[in-house]
Amino acid sequence: MKITKPSLSFWQIFNMNVGFLGIQYSFGLQQTAINPIFLYLGAPEDMLPILNIAGPVTGLIVQPIIGAMSDKTWSARWGRRKPYFLIGAILGSLCLFAFPTSPVLWFAVGLLWILDVGNNMAMEPYRAFVGDKLPEKQLSLGYQMQSLFVGAGILLANGSIVLFQYLFGGESVEVAGTIPTWLYYSFYIGAILSITTILYSVLKTPEIPPSSMELEEINAAKSKPLMERIMFPFKEIAESIKRMPKFMWRVGAVYLFQWYALFIYWQYTTPLFKLTMGYTTGEAASQSAQMSLTYNVVTMLVALALVPLTLKFGGKKVYALSLFGTAVSLFSIPFITDPIMVLVPMVLFGIGWAAMMGIPYTMVSKVVPQDRRGVYMGILNMMIVIPMGIETLTFGPIYKYVLGNNAINAMLFAGAFFAISGMLALRLNVRSKAKVIDL
Repeated sequence: MKITKPSLSFWQIFNMNVGFLGIQYSFGLQQTAINPIFLYLGAPEDMLPILNIAGPVTGLIVQPIIGAMSDKTWSARWGRRKPYFLIGAILGSLCLFAFPTSPVLWFAVGLLWILDVGNNMAMEPYRAFVGDKLPEKQLSLGYQMQSLFVGAGILLANGSIVLFQYLFGGESVEVAGTIPTWLYYSFYIGAILSITTILYSVLKTPEIPPSSMELEEINAAKSKPLMERIMFPFKEIAESIKRMPKFMWRVGAVYLFQWYALFIYWQYTTPLFKLTMGYTTGEAASQSAQMSLTYNVVTMLVALALVPLTLKFGGKKVYALSLFGTAVSLFSIPFITDPIMVLVPMVLFGIGWAAMMGIPYTMVSKVVPQDRRGVYMGILNMMIVIPMGIETLTFGPIYKYVLGNNAINAMLFAGAFFAISGMLALRLNVRSKAKVIDL
């Protein structure tokens, strides 16, 4: 039986997405501050990809499993998705408090693994949460609102890094094996935001109860023997992949190049600015933070503006054009040595980031069945982390032996991959949900 969902007001959609702010603040720190911390603790540049393998591995394992579990969860008090992103937020907060005090490299790498588990536990149910609550006509607004909070969270994270480096960094000389104290404050803010913003959305937004048929399936799953219950998420993931619509396979092709390129960008902006601008690690990290600050301001400004554009021209065209624009931005960055002018390409990057964080989720949510939205959002995340995992395993040798340990070449490589992803995005045609359900 199809559940008719009431339309929500702008502020109701806003409130349900506030929790994404804390999740994305943490993600912003991972983009900009984690790799400089690894460098502070003595990591060689060609080891950065493999040290970041926690994200792809935990995302590959945690998100689809949590998605499948949340599909078959219901509590009258806590709901369906909320228990998972509450636990994830608590775990993430604890790791963010501990991260800047890491005494040695292996300790920081270990904390990154735990932090990624927490963030992934919170992230996937949140994507499904929006799809659960909104009617199809409001899905674009719901996911672009998430895109707005993606920009806001990362903006705050990187803004805090720039601010605290300016206020407390001074002209201090870098000490090998030591993390500067001005980095601590950004992590402490993130730890507080991670839990408080999630709690805000949990308290402000009730979940829609499952239908009688869904509730019957949930209760049946609970009554099964323990081993069957443990194996259920894995069977559900395998079955869902087997029945997955062709549209999602095409999204996977786009994501292969898009996310491989994004991981290169996040890992190699600091080495790039050390090379092109002669910066120290701290100065390069601050410049990287300013880049992220700029493109996330743009993301915030254009995220909701993309809603009428996608309705008028179609998500495929807007998405593909944004990927081509991102490619142009990465091609230009290595050839700009002025620290102010290098922020200009971030306008195109910010538009691309807004589209990447909203449009694919809107399209996928329209073609997957309601009762499997959690697991399919988890599978969509697998399509993100698999190319990131491939990047962590392959790009280190590529960087060292093919690109000559040259961060300029790394950025151009990423730009080429974005151009390929834009061409593949032109193949994304959304089909009716009815056909998908009958697969």
